[in-house]
Amino acid sequence: MSTAAPVKRELSDSQKVFAFAVMCIGFFIALLDIQIVSASLRDIGGGLSASPDEVAWVQTSYLIAEIIVIPLSGFLARVMSTRWLFCVSAAGFTATSLLCGWAWDIQSMIAFRALQGFLGGSVIPTVFTTAFAFFPGKKIQLAAAATIGALSSLAPTLGPTVGGWITDNYSWHWLFFVNLVPGVFIAIVVPIMVRVDEPDLSLLKTTDWLGIALMAACLGCLEYTLEEGPRWNWTEDPTIRTTAWISVIAGIGFIWRSLTYAHPIVDLTALKSRNFALGCLFSFITGIGIFATIYLTPLFLGRVRGFSALQIGFAVFSTGVFQVMAIPVYAMLAKRIDLRWLMMFGLGLFGVSMWNFTPITHEWGSGELLWPQAMRGFAQQFAVAPTVTLTLGGLAPNKLKLASGLFNLMRNLGGAIGIAACATILNDRTNLHFLRLAEHLNTTNSAMLAAMRTMEARTTGVFSGDADHGHAAAVKQLWSLAYREAQTMTYADAFVAITVCFVFATALVPLMRKVEPPKGPATDAH
Repeated sequence: MSTAAPVKRELSDSQKVFAFAVMCIGFFIALLDIQIVSASLRDIGGGLSASPDEVAWVQTSYLIAEIIVIPLSGFLARVMSTRWLFCVSAAGFTATSLLCGWAWDIQSMIAFRALQGFLGGSVIPTVFTTAFAFFPGKKIQLAAAATIGALSSLAPTLGPTVGGWITDNYSWHWLFFVNLVPGVFIAIVVPIMVRVDEPDLSLLKTTDWLGIALMAACLGCLEYTLEEGPRWNWTEDPTIRTTAWISVIAGIGFIWRSLTYAHPIVDLTALKSRNFALGCLFSFITGIGIFATIYLTPLFLGRVRGFSALQIGFAVFSTGVFQVMAIPVYAMLAKRIDLRWLMMFGLGLFGVSMWNFTPITHEWGSGELLWPQAMRGFAQQFAVAPTVTLTLGGLAPNKLKLASGLFNLMRNLGGAIGIAACATILNDRTNLHFLRLAEHLNTTNSAMLAAMRTMEARTTGVFSGDADHGHAAAVKQLWSLAYREAQTMTYADAFVAITVCFVFATALVPLMRKVEPPKGPATDAH
């Protein structure tokens, strides 16, 4: 214990910045890999001879494993120390990335992706705690929080773009091989430079194994239910019913265990803090906005417009560009304006950007999506960064590790629930809109009759004068047009639902209290 403090003081400010930057690279890669495969699942499925249902698990297995380990990261950091947890996670993530690129069938890919998600997930909260330990001063802490906030929303946004470009120019294997060089670099540098705490193996004697099992069952089954529920029509499927009940029962048991056990895995008492509770809610809603929009936009461009993976990537790229442009603006304003009002602006602008998606038509492409996505990219920086500072910046160091896992979990849960809700809206509302459109496609609709005659004349020529074939082809084409419009209207419905979430969040911002970070000497002494 006597050597811990001197080791920490050996690092100069420039060395801390460099070490933090290295950790941020690992943080960015772990988040990027959530969505990097999203635009390339069809290519992965073709390469591994997998069905669409099977290949969907390439993403689902990663998310389930990641969502389980994120709240565990605080406990693991206390046992192993921050540097060794990060080192092991980075090394393991790199090794499993190599295995994913070498996967020989869909089963091996799913197993390796689950391991990759489990190892990568513990990297994410660790960066948050290190930032506040390295930079206790208010000004530099704002800069660190701004950086983390930018990366946490920028990485999943750029995932489809990066993944689409890599797949189109090389092959899907390189989605994973690109992690190797930075992964090795991070695994070497971090244990050398990052020494903010010491391992405490004695904590293993009081480990709440029951709490870990209940949490894993709750979160794993919840993620499976949310991912697969829309596809199998929720409770009509017996497996979905079973996993939903397991999640509810295990969740209740986990809450009871965490509140009654002397050494809980996750510190739920941090929710007694108004700022922390509200911050978790804002993190949850921001997760809905970021991940649901990343889900909806590529899906629309692929299904309705027929864009390729690379075209989809470039169409959504503007979000990342405008978020990067917002970073210096936020950094300048954060020094002069109350963070609560910056957060209110960010959440409100995010809601406005979602509302600007609602006039969507089947003709929308990169040009029409530019303005709503630009607003969203700018809003993400102002919504996420101040939330990080206001939620975690005022916590005592002894609560920060356990609480940061819960805070990050809420963002991922928001994303999972947001995607599941949007998928359900797409499934249910598409049929509703199609039936409403079909009601107007009858013999009293002169515009439809004129269009049918034109299509019949065109297709009759193709079938060498066969009027019956021409009529059947025209009806099929009319059905496709009606279904396309029904799909497009459904995407607008999903964006309306997301808008409502951000209106609610914006209205709650005045309840947040202004916080000051713990003083540097006090933090160091701890």
